[in-house]
Amino acid sequence: MQALRTLLVDAIDYAGLFPPAQLGMDAAIAEYAACRASGEAWALGRFVVPASRLAEFAEAVAPLLGEAPQAPWLVAATGGGDPAADLMAMEGLGVLLPADQVRLDTVEFRAPTVEALVDALAVFPRALTRFAELPLGMDLLPFVAILKFRGASAKFRTGGVTPDAFPAPDDLLRALDAVLRAGVPFKCTAGLHHPLRGSYRLTYAPESDTAMMYGYLNVMLAAAALHQGAGLDIARAILLETDPAAFSVGEDMIVWRDVRFDRSLMRALRRRGMRSFGSCSFREPLDELAPLTAP
Repeated sequence: MQALRTLLVDAIDYAGLFPPAQLGMDAAIAEYAACRASGEAWALGRFVVPASRLAEFAEAVAPLLGEAPQAPWLVAATGGGDPAADLMAMEGLGVLLPADQVRLDTVEFRAPTVEALVDALAVFPRALTRFAELPLGMDLLPFVAILKFRGASAKFRTGGVTPDAFPAPDDLLRALDAVLRAGVPFKCTAGLHHPLRGSYRLTYAPESDTAMMYGYLNVMLAAAALHQGAGLDIARAILLETDPAAFSVGEDMIVWRDVRFDRSLMRALRRRGMRSFGSCSFREPLDELAPLTAP
């Protein structure tokens, strides 16, 4: 389906090191390598790793790097609260691994205050794609203005392993609206390994509690609706939609009820809006699309 491919190309940043999967380094690297070699590699984004574990990553991935030319491993580092130390660890990766085979070009860091955002952007260079995780539920306009001025991007946490980790729909929508209006790219992370909103287990443990989670398709199409000026009410309805029958996936467009999203709109959203979403599973987000694409 070309419409889905347009929406999801390079979209799934693999975060297998993080909860709820929380794999060991060797297992996560092996999974990412398998995804790179799969027929769905077109949807695969970056391997997400804490900056504090980059040396461990380098040691584990080195045996998988061959002499034959291949597409480089794309890596995003997550900060630990000390931007200078994080940057030093990131620069160290270039010493440990060949730059033509492993490319660390993205950093993600928390910015709970405007002051923290300014300080971090003063350390991380513009040569990196910089995603600042913003606090939902606050006035984000000062944050967004700084991101716009500094050429940086936003990150929104959309879930976690406890029910209280999921933001209120209106807080998430206001955040999406703020960055889209400003032309600031963004990504989302956590709780988005299902296409559609619904009640799912919070972890992979058999006794795990369940909670209502956002679907990545809901989030992306809600953002697309805002991007084309459909308004907050329609975007909210899309974000909260749980009925698979409300969505129709065709070759050239995706339809939610009577709202159509063609490939040109989705291409514009990915280029100037939602760059990616983090998931601790690569297969789950794709496998669960099957009911939506069945003839």
